[in-house]
Amino acid sequence: MVDAKGATEIIVGGLDEVKSRGVLVVAGPYCPIAVFHHNGRIYAVDNRCPHMGFPLHRGSVQEGLLTCPWHHARFDLSSGCTFDLWADDVPSFPVEIRNGTVVVVVPQRNLKAIQDHWLRRLRDGIEHQLDLVIAKAVIHLIASGADFREIVRSGAELGLRLRDSWGSGMTILVAMAHLVPLLAPEWQMRALYQGLSHIAGNIAGQPPRRERQPLLGSSASAEEIRHWLHHWTLVRHRDGAERSLLTALDRDWSPLEVTELLFSAVSQRPFADGGHLWDFANKGLELLDLIGWDLAPLVFSSLAAQLVSSRGGEERTDWRHPVDLIPLVREAEAKLSPALEEGAAKESHRLDLNHWLSILLGEDPRAILDSLVEGVRSGIRPSDLSKTVAFAAAMRIARFGENNELGDWITVLHTFSYCNAVHQTVKRFGEEVPASVFRGVLHGAIAVYLDRYLNVPPAPLPGERSSLDQLPAQTDVLAKEILEACDRTGSDQMVARLAARFLNVGGLPEDLIRILAECVLREDADFHTFQMLEAGLRQYHEWNSSDGLPLLLATARYVAAHAPTQRATEQTFKIAWRLHRGEALYESDE
Repeated sequence: MVDAKGATEIIVGGLDEVKSRGVLVVAGPYCPIAVFHHNGRIYAVDNRCPHMGFPLHRGSVQEGLLTCPWHHARFDLSSGCTFDLWADDVPSFPVEIRNGTVVVVVPQRNLKAIQDHWLRRLRDGIEHQLDLVIAKAVIHLIASGADFREIVRSGAELGLRLRDSWGSGMTILVAMAHLVPLLAPEWQMRALYQGLSHIAGNIAGQPPRRERQPLLGSSASAEEIRHWLHHWTLVRHRDGAERSLLTALDRDWSPLEVTELLFSAVSQRPFADGGHLWDFANKGLELLDLIGWDLAPLVFSSLAAQLVSSRGGEERTDWRHPVDLIPLVREAEAKLSPALEEGAAKESHRLDLNHWLSILLGEDPRAILDSLVEGVRSGIRPSDLSKTVAFAAAMRIARFGENNELGDWITVLHTFSYCNAVHQTVKRFGEEVPASVFRGVLHGAIAVYLDRYLNVPPAPLPGERSSLDQLPAQTDVLAKEILEACDRTGSDQMVARLAARFLNVGGLPEDLIRILAECVLREDADFHTFQMLEAGLRQYHEWNSSDGLPLLLATARYVAAHAPTQRATEQTFKIAWRLHRGEALYESDE
């Protein structure tokens, strides 16, 4: 029966019956309800233990404590609140005694209250590294219609406040947030859960963020702040660099002005931290685009640690020997400002992809750098050149030699993820890209050049040496075979062939993207695999369908080369998913 306020009233039975039996279970509108008689009072709670769904009516009640017999989670019977945070609170319901009859009143569900509850539980799960709680919170939030950006913001703010520097989990969270619009709801949940779980892992045992302030009352000019930041970066002074960034933000500079300031410092050291510094800084900006620039001080502060500690190409042997590439890079950098200015005044024209790939994948570093400088001078849009360098980096992955060590995949991945990050940054500036940002394209091109030995000999692209015609022609069969191939080690070439065949027989790239995402999201994937998935899919969308196909094949190869894993993360998610669906985990499949 539903009352005037929309609450459901459930008649349990006579008071004497409930007293004599101790506990009764009745069907509620959303869940089974356990009705207990204890110490002269009647209580009603959801009969499913919020930890893993075991029926609470089988539990014990002593001194007002309800204990689940499966994992021994303990609850206050009157409120449902748990004493064990890994278990969550169990919903409780008002009980009325009417003329000797016990009636449970179940209020109408309030979506906002549900979302507020699960946002709190999400924060609990992250702070206490409770993956099952994180998974359940994400599932309930997405199922209740919560905006995924609110979920991202909640996790990111904790990750920024409870760790003193940007972590890999923050990058994974932003990368997975970019995938959310491409996925079905269940896989959206997995993507967010993966990112948030890595945030929890990053903050475990870490010192929380130390609060630093801008230079309050300073009258320093913009040029002086810029000079300070560059100096503190080079001498590795964390506090100085951070306070310089915070001062720029305190001056109400525009997002684009602060972005240029940040990357002018990031790009001082070529390919700093193996490309991670630029990727982290770009992800920080993308996070702010998702959740709002009011958190910019937290993001910029967290990036300062990597900004001052990262080693650049000038400190690495491969950039110095057998050819000293740093003088060549500095020479090209000096030509960038006039070249960009001259090119901006000309009518833009499209580039020839194959021609540029022959240069970027070539053996002459000076020719590569000179071509890029002359390219912008000729009127080619800077963003077209930056995405072409990213394409060349992806080709190193697509043609990764079979005789390389497994760890060498990380080398080509670093270059590709860096080049993707540079391109995403370049796009922010439209037609007026400053030299301080575009020089990142030069650094990426040299990283592509240095990776050339990992294509000796180059692996063939699918279909180059042998026909794909012997593979199935049905897209559903091919999708299944891609997933099954990722259950076996050493299947990267086969997965790339299956992916190419999928597209050749009319499969939609969007469907292949979802298949590749599923291959990653079910794994205990490492940081670099998440980077590859997101960068590959985003770079594919930079090109028209036919030109961009090698980017999907490179992604397929890399993903398959790093599967399978133990899949403990997927096991936890499946438990949370089955609980959400009301399945009984404690019952035999028979």
